[in-house]
Amino acid sequence: MSFVRVCPMEKIPADGAIAVEIEGTPVAVVRSGDGVYAIADLCSHAAVSLSEGEVYDGKVECWLHGSCFDLRTGKPAGPPATQPIATYEVKVEDGDVYVRYGSTD
Repeated sequence: MSFVRVCPMEKIPADGAIAVEIEGTPVAVVRSGDGVYAIADLCSHAAVSLSEGEVYDGKVECWLHGSCFDLRTGKPAGPPATQPIATYEVKVEDGDVYVRYGSTD
């Protein structure tokens, strides 16, 4: 697995998210407080884009049915979602955001 540059830090709104695609996979890059996170950009309950949801208190809320997911673990923080979403390691270097993604070989 390697780090892939996804965007400049300044492109991500404070307490907000943007959608990116890495090797055909939709990923939401999210800023919450001082943290930057990368999560699957599909709600596990309704398969809609989480990058269009509201970000607060270290969580993202799905805009369709209100499922919330912890940005660090991907675990649902309340119904109706019951399944977690994928999370990806993030690093910020020289003002750019990188996400660890890819095969292990």
